[in-house]
Amino acid sequence: MTAVQDEKSTGYVRQGKQAYLDTLRTLSEASVEVHFDPFKDIDWDSDELAVLPDDERWILNDADEIGAHPWYKALPKQRQIEIGMYRWAQVAKVGLQFEQLLIGGVMNHLVWAKNNNPEFRYATHEVTEETHHTQMFQEFVNRVNPDVAGAPTYFKVLVPLMASAGAWFPEAFFTGILAGEEPIDHLQKGAMRSGGSHPAANRIMQIHIAEEARHIGFAHQYLEQHVPELGRVKKTLLAYVFPVIMRLLCDVIMVPSKQARYDMGIPDDVAKEIWWKSEESEKLLRDLFGDVRLLADNLGIRKGPAKLLWKLTGIDGRASRFRAEPRAASY
Repeated sequence: MTAVQDEKSTGYVRQGKQAYLDTLRTLSEASVEVHFDPFKDIDWDSDELAVLPDDERWILNDADEIGAHPWYKALPKQRQIEIGMYRWAQVAKVGLQFEQLLIGGVMNHLVWAKNNNPEFRYATHEVTEETHHTQMFQEFVNRVNPDVAGAPTYFKVLVPLMASAGAWFPEAFFTGILAGEEPIDHLQKGAMRSGGSHPAANRIMQIHIAEEARHIGFAHQYLEQHVPELGRVKKTLLAYVFPVIMRLLCDVIMVPSKQARYDMGIPDDVAKEIWWKSEESEKLLRDLFGDVRLLADNLGIRKGPAKLLWKLTGIDGRASRFRAEPRAASY
């Protein structure tokens, strides 16, 4: 058996059980063969990675929403460097806090795993990698700006509740994983394609992008495998919470907290333009979710009344034709 027809959807043929098991095996083997240790694979004390306060490589380029804004471009060069250093440290801090949520939720999920469940092995490989990512990001923050603000307070307060969903509603939890991982992956790939930043930032992005590809792939595969198995009530609930989770956690990743914006000196009117109140930023928001729109369509949950929430949250548009399609022309 290579495919299974989802009888409750609109004709989507999902990956068969054996193919899913083969994917898990491939992901697990890849985690064994290609993995990174932040204290072995990053030479933190090398001259190349030295963090200097006047290094112009910290200046944000147009791949970053702040760097692309005229307000930032008009600032004195030294102030651009200071904001650039803060911005990279802020992204790393929020990233590690999101990884902590992921680790907690996955472990809550796995405590119910039965013996011989092949998902257990890959998921624990992923947790190992995410733990290394938290160490890597925190070491970066400590060296670049130890006073940086991280995620908003409400996110940190809600982390225990969101992590508990790994046990009682894992499909919603894995949706949340994608809601955080897709935007940060988009941000980092965009930065690297545009020439990167300081070598320290580039090195952690290289490692994170390489391993995050497996994590994003697993979350997609998990949902494709398990959402069709949900009962009518739970699947309907997922259809409604899916776009809301996507938007809320995207904002945690992409939009600096109020404290972080204050620290960087970003005026409120500029912040509104950068994050989702201009034509360019609205398109960026839609572009972030081309792959998850494809996933939701395949699962049959982006339709009917639930589709209105995609529009209301600003993340509706054309679905990617295939996963990782370059910058979808969303509209």
